[in-house]
Amino acid sequence: MNVPAFLFDAVLLWSALGAAVLALAGAAWRVDWKTLTPSRANAWAGAMVLTMLMWTLSGGFKPGLSFHLLGAALMTLLMGPWLALLALAAVLAGATAMGAGSWLAIGLNWWTMAAVPVGVAGGGLWLAQRLLPANLFVYVFVNAFLAGGASYFAASLSGVAVLGLAGAYEAEYLLADALPFYFLLSWSEAFTSGLLTAVLVVYRPHWVSTFDDDRYLKDPPLEG
Repeated sequence: MNVPAFLFDAVLLWSALGAAVLALAGAAWRVDWKTLTPSRANAWAGAMVLTMLMWTLSGGFKPGLSFHLLGAALMTLLMGPWLALLALAAVLAGATAMGAGSWLAIGLNWWTMAAVPVGVAGGGLWLAQRLLPANLFVYVFVNAFLAGGASYFAASLSGVAVLGLAGAYEAEYLLADALPFYFLLSWSEAFTSGLLTAVLVVYRPHWVSTFDDDRYLKDPPLEG
């Protein structure tokens, strides 16, 4: 959901942009840049390009109510949440430069399309690592499939809330006509995230920074 600038007050847009810049600076400070090997850098750059193309190929029926996959959960698993925030900012800038958004609204769009879904995916990963068994099924099904769908719906819900609070559309219309489409599309996001993650951890596990062979593929302890 890439919201246009003309639906919002300039004060809100500039405030969101300033807050996004500060948040991105904090994310850059927290990234462990030592993990960015040449192999991972090339793979992640390719993922960013594909995600940017996916964001530009969107459909919709009214301004601010567009539909496209996000890839935020997959980016979070590939890079970790802090670098994913930076990567999605670059993706958003590229998509905006290609005409899929307005520059003045880029801060607000980053919060709804990057910060919210990455926060959900990163929080889900943190909880799963502490509360659930460490195995491959949990990693793919919970951290990729379920978190992918949840992160997409959370991003959509935040976008709908922003449009509603700004008075761009009636709340009844957003809840009854727009939100159900995003709920259905969240299952596509879940399936895509789960499938791609499963393929990557099998064939290119070194590209997935949050995946650890020793943690998720270790043999269970013997009883007795």
